[in-house]
Amino acid sequence: MEIEQAYILNKLSAPIFGILTEAADALSVEAYVIGGYVRDLILHRSSKDIDVVCVGSGIELAQETMKRLGNKAHFAFFKNYGTAQVTYKDTEIEFVGARKESYTRNSRNPIVENGTLQDDLNRRDFTINAMAICLNKDRFGELIDPFNGLSDLDDCRLKTPLNPDITFSDDPLRMLRAIRFASQLGFFIEAETFEAIERNKQRIEIISKERIVDELNKIMLSPRPSIGFELLEQTGLLKLILPELVALKGIETKEGIGHKDNFSHTLKVLDNLARTTDKLWLRWAAVFHDIGKPRVKRFDTKLGWTFHGHEYKGMKMLKGIFQRMKLPINEKLPYIEKLVSLHMRPIVLADEEVTDSAIRRLLFEAGDTIDDLMLLCEADITSKNPEKVKQFLYNFQLVRSKLKEIEEKDRVRNFQPPIDGLEIMEMFHLPAGKVVGELKSAIKEAILDGKIPNEYEAARAFLLQTAAEKNLSSGDL
Repeated sequence: MEIEQAYILNKLSAPIFGILTEAADALSVEAYVIGGYVRDLILHRSSKDIDVVCVGSGIELAQETMKRLGNKAHFAFFKNYGTAQVTYKDTEIEFVGARKESYTRNSRNPIVENGTLQDDLNRRDFTINAMAICLNKDRFGELIDPFNGLSDLDDCRLKTPLNPDITFSDDPLRMLRAIRFASQLGFFIEAETFEAIERNKQRIEIISKERIVDELNKIMLSPRPSIGFELLEQTGLLKLILPELVALKGIETKEGIGHKDNFSHTLKVLDNLARTTDKLWLRWAAVFHDIGKPRVKRFDTKLGWTFHGHEYKGMKMLKGIFQRMKLPINEKLPYIEKLVSLHMRPIVLADEEVTDSAIRRLLFEAGDTIDDLMLLCEADITSKNPEKVKQFLYNFQLVRSKLKEIEEKDRVRNFQPPIDGLEIMEMFHLPAGKVVGELKSAIKEAILDGKIPNEYEAARAFLLQTAAEKNLSSGDL
């Protein structure tokens, strides 16, 4: 690949680069745009994050830049890391002095010393991130590419600048970054680098769960997340991070009957969903939707392979997985639990005659997740038979139409019975207890079954009738 100087100069024509040039020359320090910004510039990808390295003090260069930007920018100094950040309009510029690094065996936090530009490029994770563009006036726009990163960009290749075993052992997070870039950019990991990930996979254990999840989230949000998860499995990293997902892999055959590979199926569902939504946690739900299958798998001589109740088993497994991986135990967990536990329901409805009662119950249980649930279920149709897929998707449209119709008519999404437990206690002079719960539940079931509309007067009349059948009156205990 060749990159024309005129193209680089055009990309660096924004006023902020002129200001960076003035600041660097005022301090008489070499300054370079480096790393991901250079990579994305060459790939014609937009980026609002600019990394600037100078041979000298990055803090002083940031301060000099701030003098020229005045109150138009915000300055932040990170003493522990020796870096500074300037936020100007919608652009973030990170400043750091060129450095060289050395590592100890049990930490990814390096011992840092001042260094040259070459030292700084040596410590980069991949050749495509080890390029720099000079900002000084006399060399403005000059591309520095000591490891042939341009060639690797042209060949869509990921490789480390130096020995990959040292690169990954020093900072094991780089193994996940390799897979993330492969997934995001559609690149391949060259053989020596790939084999080094396999050899060093155990080193991932020194990386915090939060950093691992951050990389997984970026893989999840890539155009084809399956690329990342397949590479995680092939390198052995997935078994260390998410063994429950690896347990889905494989096909077992008995009496000539086999079942599908549920790992491959899960990745197809994930890719299908990625084409229709960029919701991160909905994509996580796709990853987890069949996670319970290995624990309930049974072979029946009449039915073949069955996975009865896998949705409920999967839901029960989620909290432990979330805790171990340090995923957020907030509203995200119940959201995914609900999607996993209900993901079979619309499929059953699509395969049978849809009744109003079944639709009401689905709306009631799914609540505000109903639209996401339908997206997940449509993605879950991965049959290789195009006619079967077409029929299921058509049936899902019938379910969607029915959902809309019932919701507009009965308002049962997230509904609470029109008469609450307190009112029931007052009406019949009842203490809190089983009878009150039964009466409240009877109203709810009557609404869901379509026996009465979701309205107060209808619910009150039904309640009085039900109470009479139980020999209750307003004077009873």
